[in-house]
Amino acid sequence: MPRYSEHPIAPQFLQRWSPRALNPTLSEAELRCCLEAARWAPSSSNTQPWRYVVARQGEPAFGAVLAALLPFNQAWAHRAGALVVACSLTESVPTPEHPSKPLPGSAFDAGAAWMSLALQAHALGLVAHAMGGFTREALAQAIALPAQGVRIDCVIALGRPGDPAELPEDLRAREHPNGRRPFAELVKDGRWA
Repeated sequence: MPRYSEHPIAPQFLQRWSPRALNPTLSEAELRCCLEAARWAPSSSNTQPWRYVVARQGEPAFGAVLAALLPFNQAWAHRAGALVVACSLTESVPTPEHPSKPLPGSAFDAGAAWMSLALQAHALGLVAHAMGGFTREALAQAIALPAQGVRIDCVIALGRPGDPAELPEDLRAREHPNGRRPFAELVKDGRWA
């Protein structure tokens, strides 16, 4: 299904999408490359508030993170090469010169880092699919999240493109790139309304 932009943009923005059909083959070098791209994302005051907990296929951490996903996501994410829990700091890291302070924009920066990771994965021919469907308390326990100062933003399934025939039947029909809302609905000039 082709996708079209209303204004000229670089091809990677139309070509990247989030399939659910995965093949768990993922090298350590590919995983590190995607995480390195995220590391170089723009950051307010260079705080770099994003943090990742990586659970690789075949390791106990993978099963623990997978178990914290909602059943809908478990049905396909079990074929990922890695499940990456994306978090953001809600408070700055204190230093001897500066005490900790709230970071109200940390989710914005973490979102920029996710996009960098997603575009790098796409450039490598990989799938990166972010999920918000998980049980927060179970996931926090699975990754030993600190009690305060850190928020879980999403879980990213990372792997190679897989065979859609291996998806549950109800997901096969959804396995194609989707569109976007019209430009005019998302962008307003000067005022909201």
